[in-house]
Amino acid sequence: MKKLLPVPLLAIALSACSSTKETVPSRSASEEMLISAAADRAADKLAAQLTAGGSVYLDATYFDTPDGKYALGAIRAAIARRGTKIAADRAKADRVVEVRAGALSVDQNTFLIGIPEVTLPIPLAGAATLPEIALYSFHDDQGVAKFAATEFSQADGALVVAPEPEYAYSHNEKRTVLIFVRWSRQDFLDKKDDDPEDRK
Repeated sequence: MKKLLPVPLLAIALSACSSTKETVPSRSASEEMLISAAADRAADKLAAQLTAGGSVYLDATYFDTPDGKYALGAIRAAIARRGTKIAADRAKADRVVEVRAGALSVDQNTFLIGIPEVTLPIPLAGAATLPEIALYSFHDDQGVAKFAATEFSQADGALVVAPEPEYAYSHNEKRTVLIFVRWSRQDFLDKKDDDPEDRK
């Protein structure tokens, strides 16, 4: 006669868990790639809303974010690609563009049907981590960028344009079915940029 799993254990195994983790510190390389990809996309969208041609001075006074230097570089490059000169001297620019960041980080979204990863204390030996057992799981690391800008005339401070904030996202998704069947998808690397070791 076949033995059946106790009802409580079966219920745990089939339980569904959903969680969202925001603002991930101590980032991995993948998380940094997610952030920079979202920044590049938001910068391109923002630059498309600004006046092309002439020269601008980029004012980053209100651009306060941990990854601000990369994001500002992306905005400068996006503006320059549209035929606008980046002036080093505010007084010599045709226009001033004040940029600000509303978001530049990573969100983690997970969904699990199964048993989540569990850390158990072991007397006199520290702790042991039991891996996730997934009948189905979905993990999505999402890079998020929100950039905005206000463009003024350098001569008299008159408003030129103040477009709505631009949002951009990047994703690194991982799925598991029946514990062992796994696949992933990301949108921040082209095939040519993949790690050569992964092609072997």
